[in-house]
Amino acid sequence: MKGIILAGGTGSRVYPSTKTVSKQLLPIYDKPTIYYPLSTLIKLGIKDIMIITNAQSHPHLLHLFNQSNKVKPYLGLNITFKVQLYPAGIAEALIIAESWQEDDNVCLILGDNIFTGIKKPKLNGKKACVVSYKVSNPTDYGVIELDATDTIVSIEEKPSCPASNLAVTGIYFYDNTAGSRARALQPSERGELEITDLNKSYLQDNVLGHSSLNSNYAWFDTGNPDEMFAASMYVKSIQDRTNTMIGCIEGESWKQGNIKYEELQKIVNKMPQCSYKTNIVMSYYFG
Repeated sequence: MKGIILAGGTGSRVYPSTKTVSKQLLPIYDKPTIYYPLSTLIKLGIKDIMIITNAQSHPHLLHLFNQSNKVKPYLGLNITFKVQLYPAGIAEALIIAESWQEDDNVCLILGDNIFTGIKKPKLNGKKACVVSYKVSNPTDYGVIELDATDTIVSIEEKPSCPASNLAVTGIYFYDNTAGSRARALQPSERGELEITDLNKSYLQDNVLGHSSLNSNYAWFDTGNPDEMFAASMYVKSIQDRTNTMIGCIEGESWKQGNIKYEELQKIVNKMPQCSYKTNIVMSYYFG
């Protein structure tokens, strides 16, 4: 399975912070936002990753992941970058990545979503899978309705009268037909290819699966200042209380066997003295 991080967009909901830097580079507590979805892909065992970004953020992301110096692979990962000329909907990511995806399944994750405890779902004959989470404000999200057997019977984007409180989170699993399905979609009223419409395509063919994120774990869609603040406080609280890291790409790469312990030590030793370095030392050296 390959992974896609969609890190484009304008970040208008957190303006003016995004006037000079992309939302995915803004910090959630002690690390850039994009570290969290990247660490999720790493924990899922994914090594081939495409980051789709805008022209403004592209050089900054290259520098962040040492790609400007042609250091490949980075942390045992094969990272590819694609520039999205203008925001045209989440589903467009599958079109942009179609030739790169080839015949592999793919996990698409939004660059501002934070997950803890997520696992790779078992498709059980399905060709796609959405991950849901119980929320108190389902009208702000795509919402799924399940029958008595936990099978999806409907999916609706930001419904005024939600059929359930199960919000579709910003991580999706698709087979190799995702790109062609996305090409067949009609743009919405706002001129974008909607991810809900892509999911409906799979649902209509009875091949859309569902996985629920346990409420013992957390999900944050950090698309606005309130959620960014809440996520930062959550990360700080968990890291302080448990002496473990959330969203640490170096540590997760070592735990997955992508890099050796000696390489992790070298990477950490080159870091300037900062809370991120201190937290890594406490979590992975003495934890």
